[in-house]
Amino acid sequence: MAAASPPDDVEILAILSAPRSATYVAAAGGDSLRAVELHGWNARVSAAFMLPAHFAEIATRNAAAEVLERLYGPSWPWNPTFEASLPATGRYNQRRDLVTTRLSNATTGKVIAELKFVFWQKLFTGRNDTRIWVPHIASVFPYAPTMTAASLRNRVYQDLDVLRHLRNRLAHHEPVFTRNLLDDLTRTIDLIELRSRSTANWVRAMEDVTSIVAERP
Repeated sequence: MAAASPPDDVEILAILSAPRSATYVAAAGGDSLRAVELHGWNARVSAAFMLPAHFAEIATRNAAAEVLERLYGPSWPWNPTFEASLPATGRYNQRRDLVTTRLSNATTGKVIAELKFVFWQKLFTGRNDTRIWVPHIASVFPYAPTMTAASLRNRVYQDLDVLRHLRNRLAHHEPVFTRNLLDDLTRTIDLIELRSRSTANWVRAMEDVTSIVAERP
């Protein structure tokens, strides 16, 4: 569906605030009508991208949770050995995130759903290769191309890093029109496909990012 033509671009820009609109006005070469259309398009493509991002996050965190259950049992969030293995220093404190999350969530499933995106990304670091990924990563990403466990783990980490930063921009209604969104989409769905081709194809059939990108004003 094409974006509706705005009836009063000057009023819309004022309502959206000058600082927020300035990025779009500059990109539109000072054309206020085109700036509003670009802003509307940015919002539409951002909303559309949440669908593939949603399924990529779920697929990847469930893969990691499956491995953690094998290693530490179904109550792995409360396993002291696992807790002690997590870093407790740095800008993001992975151990504290786990402890805080499980305090207000009584089941493993609830903990999985409430842990921060970055918690799952940080599991895919080299420090976990020997203990977690070398023995298990191939089984939870069965459709990955042939590569070493460390290379696959690093690929997942890098893909999650791109997705996390993009998702943060989407969630905070930031401009994404300067990004190569089709490349972002390919990376996101390919991440799903490492785990399940059927799920990746299902997401491909549902996503609207491709068609909205083609409608960019």
